[in-house]
Amino acid sequence: MISVIRYCLFALLVITCLCSAYYSYRARRSADVRDRGLYGSNMNICLGIMLIVLALICMFIFHGSTAAVVIEGLFLVLGAFNIFAGIRNRGHFSRMKSSDTKA
Repeated sequence: MISVIRYCLFALLVITCLCSAYYSYRARRSADVRDRGLYGSNMNICLGIMLIVLALICMFIFHGSTAAVVIEGLFLVLGAFNIFAGIRNRGHFSRMKSSDTKA
């Protein structure tokens, strides 16, 4: 059962890494500032999920080491902050984009 969870977490890690690279590429290539912000916020959300999944993988691999617990906690906090910032920025840029299309 634990090995199935590890494989699922690893697959989720790879998927979020690929999504993050895709949104990063789209954000850098976009000419419109609003689209660039939306793609950047999606990238932040994917990076946050990736950091949280990485912390969960470390929890399953390393047991009880002080350094591992500190790094896992750091990854969890950074991941949560990235998700929060991405959701906040996504709301801001989507409102900016919707108000631009109405005018």
